[in-house]
Amino acid sequence: MKILFSGGGTAGHINPALAIANYICERESSEIAFVGTREGLEAELIPRLGHKMYYIKIHGFERSFNLQNFKNIVELPKSVLDSRKILKEFNPDIVIGTGGYVCGPVLYAASGLGIPTLVHESNAYPGITTRLLSGRVDTVAVGARAAEEHIKNAQNVLYTGNPVRPEILSTGEFEARRSLGLDKRPYIVFFGGSMGARDFNRVAADWISGIAAEHKYQIIMGTGKFRQYDSVISRFKENGIELDEYNDITVSEYIYNMNLVMAAADLIVCRAGASTLSELTALGKPSILVPSPYVAANHQEHNARAVEKEGGARVILERDFSPETLGVEISTLVQDKEKLTEMRHGAKRAGTVNATEKIYKEVKRLTGR
Repeated sequence: MKILFSGGGTAGHINPALAIANYICERESSEIAFVGTREGLEAELIPRLGHKMYYIKIHGFERSFNLQNFKNIVELPKSVLDSRKILKEFNPDIVIGTGGYVCGPVLYAASGLGIPTLVHESNAYPGITTRLLSGRVDTVAVGARAAEEHIKNAQNVLYTGNPVRPEILSTGEFEARRSLGLDKRPYIVFFGGSMGARDFNRVAADWISGIAAEHKYQIIMGTGKFRQYDSVISRFKENGIELDEYNDITVSEYIYNMNLVMAAADLIVCRAGASTLSELTALGKPSILVPSPYVAANHQEHNARAVEKEGGARVILERDFSPETLGVEISTLVQDKEKLTEMRHGAKRAGTVNATEKIYKEVKRLTGR
């Protein structure tokens, strides 16, 4: 089977595609290719994994009316034409979109050519690309039940849950801690998303700076791409912290071995993107969630509250997120092993691990296999 994936910009759109691709390739002989942009994170992640990569030129729309949005509109016809050329060259049996503006022209072109199409929406409130495509694609798969009420004019809406990469599920905690060289101290993981989050990073860096000399914890922080790393390092230096002097604190632009890091973590502090939460809950990892307030329909808070309701997470809204509030939550949780165990169970209740199986069955139905 030949499958063309499109979705990108952030890891939240790329990782679900990789999870689906890996699952299908494990079950039948398949040829996989991806369509993305050269500016998105997919341009780095996909080639690293050895998959064929095609590129089109397309940009997302900003919320305010400006000249850039006009330029983006002008790009659309060519992006559809370029997508048609890619589709005719690769000749896929099905095209799967996993979100982000790049999948819009690709799935639009595929539906016009009569190629089976499926788009997966991770969030409780669907993005504009999914809503625009819902009347054209064959199936809209949703990761949250709440998304169904926002999908209009779709031929078929299928609840699947959110795909989880197989390497996330196959790594044991003991194995991961040994591989990372960790000792018995709590291992705390920070990341504000693949593109980073300025305010999140600032608070995390300030809290880490304040407790660094105590050496109570082992810490890794993923700052995100596009100049975030440099600003975080500068923040540590402003706080009098030279990271080279601390072998129990790691700061990197992107956490490439997230399967090991998540598996080993005692506590994770992060944003509340749907892809991230699907992995946290599948593993049953306690978390402190800081939803981004800069997303459509405040969907990250909805995502976070669903996990909190099951007892798997603590939620701190960004307006309340400070080194002091963060410190209270972390110290309270890591000192209460019983509470952390309860949170592990709660996170598991909020998760699902068979989304890729459901999507694979739908792919076989759409392709007549």
